[in-house]
Amino acid sequence: MTHRFIDSVNFAIQGILHATRTQKHMRYHFCSAILLLVAVLFLRISALEFTVLCLSVSFVLFAEMLNTAVEAIVDLVSPEYHPLAKVAKDVAAGGVLIAAFGAAVMGYSILAQYIFPYYRRLLTMIGTPGEMSTLVSILIVVIMVVILKAMTGTGSSLHGGLPSGHAAVAFSIATSVSLNTGDPVVSILTVALAVMVSHSRLLMRIHTMREVIFGAMTGSAITIIVTLLFRNIRPEQL
Repeated sequence: MTHRFIDSVNFAIQGILHATRTQKHMRYHFCSAILLLVAVLFLRISALEFTVLCLSVSFVLFAEMLNTAVEAIVDLVSPEYHPLAKVAKDVAAGGVLIAAFGAAVMGYSILAQYIFPYYRRLLTMIGTPGEMSTLVSILIVVIMVVILKAMTGTGSSLHGGLPSGHAAVAFSIATSVSLNTGDPVVSILTVALAVMVSHSRLLMRIHTMREVIFGAMTGSAITIIVTLLFRNIRPEQL
């Protein structure tokens, strides 16, 4: 009886290892879970909140495991393309998306009250850019994108090459909006829009992930630097 139980546990572990090894989204979920656990240690949330977060994470991992199992069964039954096989895989993937969305909402509801005060304080420490410094930041970002692309010899000002001009400008604007409002919710929404703009460049195969990330970092960094340089200047001077 004991050996059967141990064998069952080993088979289950093998299944988890297989899903982690073959499914990149499973690896993403585990990495997110690690980050969440680290955040929980620093934020010191209540036991009940920790339990709810663990259940949410477990449900997402469970959905991803089922999705992997469905894909394996479909590939076994229907090695060739079939519309119903596609439907089965899409529905299983949709289940994972719903679980991840629910976990995200749950995580936001619990963690926002702990994280937002620190985030608001960080935005306040950097400072609030004026209208002129915001425009200057965006112009400098565009100029730097052109210079960097000229140095690397790839792409045009806003099409292809290193760094991504769209990502740089989008994150420059998102950073400016975040600093001007000082509101964590507005900041998250504008950054989400910037991420969507950057992701579209990947979907259109105009940029690589490295080019998009470098563009985003360039846009945000330049905007923050300009704000820090001119935060002591009086508004009427800007």
